[in-house]
Amino acid sequence: MAVATVVRVPRKQLSPAQARRVALAAQGFGGPVDGPVRPGTRQLNGLVDRLGLLQIDSVNVFERSHYLPAFARLGSYDRATLDRLTFAARGRYVEYWAHEAAVVPVSTWPLLRWRMRDYEAKWRGDASSWLSTSPRMERWLLDEIRDKGPLPASLVEADSAVFPQPDRTGPWWGWGDVKRGLESLFRTGALVSAGRRRFERVYALPEQVLPAEVLAVDVDRHEAHRRLVAHAARASGVATAADLADYFRLKAADVAPALRELHDEGVVEPVVVPGWGATAWLHRDARVPRRLEADAVLSPFDPVVWHRPRAERLFGFRYRIEIYTPREKRVHGYYVLPVLQDDRLVGRVDLKSDRQAGILRVQSAWRERDLPIDVERLAATLRRAAAWQGLDSVEVADRGDLAGVLRATLAGRAGSDADLAVRRLD
Repeated sequence: MAVATVVRVPRKQLSPAQARRVALAAQGFGGPVDGPVRPGTRQLNGLVDRLGLLQIDSVNVFERSHYLPAFARLGSYDRATLDRLTFAARGRYVEYWAHEAAVVPVSTWPLLRWRMRDYEAKWRGDASSWLSTSPRMERWLLDEIRDKGPLPASLVEADSAVFPQPDRTGPWWGWGDVKRGLESLFRTGALVSAGRRRFERVYALPEQVLPAEVLAVDVDRHEAHRRLVAHAARASGVATAADLADYFRLKAADVAPALRELHDEGVVEPVVVPGWGATAWLHRDARVPRRLEADAVLSPFDPVVWHRPRAERLFGFRYRIEIYTPREKRVHGYYVLPVLQDDRLVGRVDLKSDRQAGILRVQSAWRERDLPIDVERLAATLRRAAAWQGLDSVEVADRGDLAGVLRATLAGRAGSDADLAVRRLD
């Protein structure tokens, strides 16, 4: 069923600027940042519940991705507090493949059981899959964790000498058979995450981690999609059907009937946003700020920009992560973060935390098209980021059309470096 079948005659219109502010407000931007009270457990829980998930990524050149959305929205907070909340063995959150690998509230886990069953059916039916070729190791892995309790892959591998280990080649990132098996069982729901140790996932049986009342919940596929789409709509504020599908990586055919029901229930309503080229859906709780103040650098995996077509539609911001692009072919840099000022993405900075030298290195800095950018505000944002990382200073390399003026601003110089007579670049 095509997504277009859910479209009804829109009765409201939002300007592109209003749509940007709606989306950012729904994502938790516009509130106080770095106030007199440091964000703590209540604020972090509230943010994760609002977003619905924190995407996990292992790249640590500036900071791991799941830490960055909270810093962007709340300001400097204690990362150890977030670790205690998100990576506890039996806590409020658990990991699963939601958007990508992500931390989600434990209450969301039953809403993803259909995905686990899909993996199970697909791999059991594939004669070449690990689940089909390794029944003896599958039984051994489950028994090992049942007998010894939650374990990371490194400790399971240490006990697996009874099984010959194949060469670490192929599409599983060079994983050995044990890690492939643990990840296969994790995706099917036979294993769950019991937190992380030094960022290594710990695997457990569901009953070792999840409350009995969560394990007892049985949500059918349609109802699960209705709830996931409802959360995506609330977290997005205003979004197309494709945006809502991407939030939890759902299929259009499942999103369409869910949207129809949510519209009938008054949860969402169709609106026109000029230039979007598709019907937008406005959540009933969305607010339309007359103005929105924000200063942040965003993770490449922040919900504001993770769906690249939405970022382009909302902000006119074409974004491609270049981590896997050869150095000589990179346009903007290795770990490039979009710069948010108020309701616009106005620049890009390639950041690296040089922890040994105590320096936040801006390896390149770029302004975005002809948009105005307040360089003093960006400099303040980078100083905050450095302090949050425990770094002493910020240094800017020569690369990028914003590098010179940003370096001069951080150094407190005015004048000819980059025409600083007007520090706000218009």
